[in-house]
Amino acid sequence: MAAAPVWSVDPRTGNPREQVAVEATAEEVDRAVRAAHAVRDALADRTVRAAFLRTAAELLSGAEEHVVEAADAETALGPARLTGELARTAAQLRAFAEVVDEGAYLDIHIDHEDGTRTPPWPDLRRVKIPLGVVAVYAASNFPLAFSVPGGDTASALAAGCPVVVKVHPDHPATSELCASLLRRAAARHGLPEDVVSVVHGFDAGVELVKHPLVAAAGFTGSVRGGRALFDAAAARPVPIPFHGELGSLNPVVVTEAAAAERGEQIGAGLGGSMTMGSGQFCTKPGFVLAPSGEAGDRLLKSLTETVSGTGSGVMLDHRMRDAFVAGVAERAALPDVDAPVTPGAGGEHTVSAGFLTVPASRLAEAGPHDALLEECFGPVTVVARYDSEAEITAVLSRLPGNLTATLQIATEEADGSAAGLLAELTPLAGRILVNGWPTGVAVAPAQHHGGPYPATTSTSTSVGATAVERWLRPVSYQSTPEALLPPELREDNPLGLPRRVDGRLT
Repeated sequence: MAAAPVWSVDPRTGNPREQVAVEATAEEVDRAVRAAHAVRDALADRTVRAAFLRTAAELLSGAEEHVVEAADAETALGPARLTGELARTAAQLRAFAEVVDEGAYLDIHIDHEDGTRTPPWPDLRRVKIPLGVVAVYAASNFPLAFSVPGGDTASALAAGCPVVVKVHPDHPATSELCASLLRRAAARHGLPEDVVSVVHGFDAGVELVKHPLVAAAGFTGSVRGGRALFDAAAARPVPIPFHGELGSLNPVVVTEAAAAERGEQIGAGLGGSMTMGSGQFCTKPGFVLAPSGEAGDRLLKSLTETVSGTGSGVMLDHRMRDAFVAGVAERAALPDVDAPVTPGAGGEHTVSAGFLTVPASRLAEAGPHDALLEECFGPVTVVARYDSEAEITAVLSRLPGNLTATLQIATEEADGSAAGLLAELTPLAGRILVNGWPTGVAVAPAQHHGGPYPATTSTSTSVGATAVERWLRPVSYQSTPEALLPPELREDNPLGLPRRVDGRLT
């Protein structure tokens, strides 16, 4: 049987643009993984790795016009959004180069022999080493920052792991272009191009996670697809770490005092955040607890005006568009659910933004309204109107894990009186915001982009400096002669790395 073609499709029309590749067979996946495994030692030199990452950023930025054009043609996300995403992607590569240069990610500990301890200490030296070949599953909604040149790839390469990326079918041409730039960057520094490769096709993705030489995987996508791969990773004869980002509701709690103080501002901010990128951000605020009464009404009036002024948008593909239209129709049909601005089909190829409202009491216990507590990918949010703080607590206790949780408070509540609500939100998410909006994830050392399941399948972050930790494992050397130790652990510290020696950071 001939391999299935991989087409680049215009989401604005649903029409094929060009054939980009063919879906990889099991044999081709095997060859890609074995080629990556064979060149893993080429990434051992930290100086070369850092230079490689910086050159990759340089080549991506230098090809901005072509990359943005290709990505817009396949995703309809628009040149402005994609130009910003490309800048973020390049900055992320440079940030990981700095992580590699500094070396603190190696988490080096040296404890000298000490016979006075009970029990006595031998000489112990610990460092983190790369796991091996990493499988990366590209996201649909970020064709650059969470795709071939994105954070999973950048952090894995920074750790010293070669990468095989399973391309997302929504942007195959963009992915091939970015892969060629990364491979060219590798060649400039004498690295084999196979430190980065790509494969296409659903079956290829399944074969990839099961391959015995794949040592870890990173995924961004749906709960259904991510859970299937997560289970496959765990069911292998030798299970591997699977760092999956699967889905998030990103709840927002608006206190009554906040709604009274600045309800119009909160409504406008919510409308802008939930419709950004046609509601296709993983951090879109998809569920809001807002007060009943006049203050909450003013918030909803502002939200109505903002969302009504948002034009129809194109989603990443027609399958997602159809799922959005069906999902909002199902939710809107539930008892006591109203649609002040009706979300749904904006046209043959587009969707219209909107929001739904429901009494919070409907969500306090399990029932048919539970669908409102599940992510609906696209430009819609659910506003649950509460009558008391007890209702807030009851609803929050039923929410799944999330990437973010947001608390909107009044000026007077910054004195600590909102601490109880903040404490209720903290177990629900990996990033807690106060008086902000979750769309937009800064690439910063203190960032955490992850959260309790189903937001992610591990406790790690996929954004920020510590994302590199996912692709490393610690090894301790005991009573090992100096000449046999890795350079990172030798007494004279020839590489000048930060280390904790006998408990003290040096």
